[in-house]
Amino acid sequence: MKLQWLALIAMTFAASHASASDTLRCGSQLISLGDRSSEVLQKCGEPVSRDLLGYKRSANRREEFQVEEWTYGPSNGMYQYLRFEGNRLRQINSKRGN
Repeated sequence: MKLQWLALIAMTFAASHASASDTLRCGSQLISLGDRSSEVLQKCGEPVSRDLLGYKRSANRREEFQVEEWTYGPSNGMYQYLRFEGNRLRQINSKRGN
């Protein structure tokens, strides 16, 4: 019985940790995957840096869109890296600074 309880707790923790990377708190605001770059800029302010990573083709290969990475931080020793594809937030990564 205790083993099942521990497994349930571990699965719950893993699920909550996975969804944490889908959102980021900027002050009292939250940004989420799929948000527009203008929304992120309004909620989080100007990033420390913006890097153009290149261009990506759509699945049907009829159009290209810009891929950018914005960097915020350090905040409490953490840097936040936001990846935008076609003006939409697609990925949020966090990394502890040196």
